[in-house]
Amino acid sequence: MYALPLALVAFIFYIAAASWQGLTLFRRVAPRDTLVRGLGAAGLLCHLPLAVGLLDAGDSLQPGFSTSVVLAGALAVLVLLLVSLFKPVLNVATGLFPLAGAVLLLAIEWPSPEKGSTMTPGIALHALSAALAFALLAIAAVQAVLLGVQNQALRHHHIRGVVQSLPPLTTMERVLFELLWGGMILLTLSIASGFAFVDNMFAQHLVHKTVLSLVAWVIFAALLTGHHRLGWRGMRAVRWTLGGYLVLLLAYFGSKFVLEILLARP
Repeated sequence: MYALPLALVAFIFYIAAASWQGLTLFRRVAPRDTLVRGLGAAGLLCHLPLAVGLLDAGDSLQPGFSTSVVLAGALAVLVLLLVSLFKPVLNVATGLFPLAGAVLLLAIEWPSPEKGSTMTPGIALHALSAALAFALLAIAAVQAVLLGVQNQALRHHHIRGVVQSLPPLTTMERVLFELLWGGMILLTLSIASGFAFVDNMFAQHLVHKTVLSLVAWVIFAALLTGHHRLGWRGMRAVRWTLGGYLVLLLAYFGSKFVLEILLARP
């Protein structure tokens, strides 16, 4: 009964936070990091009860599509708010917050089939590391988009507007690779714990997720190796980051969307 109004309030808070940060990027208002974090946190406080409610309703090893995207959105916002206390990543909110709010509004109206299963400690480790990896790499993907905008602007000698508001290029790249390293550690833990603790992968339709997650892992590993050994950076880093995240997005949500939303199958 209260899901849609609560989701709408969360969406409004997210849009308000993203709008202020966007205006800051375009130098229309003064930076107010505390205000942006506060509005984002208010949206998250409305978002989390919906995520927890969906998870409790399912009590499953494999949450359905709507539960998964609502949880992923909440966790991505939470991770961004925490990371922004230590790293200059709050500009990512301009893209991440509206996306989290829009997905919440859409997904809350899509009840998805759930499968009952016992959540063992091993499975809990797998699920938590996978969710954290997805959230951290989502922030890295938006950071890559901003880095790409900055690279293109500087290449064409456009040094006004957004470029003036972003941190220096070297700082943007350093933060991107720090996010990628953190995401890779968590993704490695997720894949390893999945092989160790998840049984009956074929019966649970997890083979495609495992294969695509491994492909994403290889892409990110190649990028980090290329950066360390060959000095890869700039637009190459942007393209590889977005490519790897697209594969990971397909791994986590692609088949769920097709089966549960398009084909209406559990």
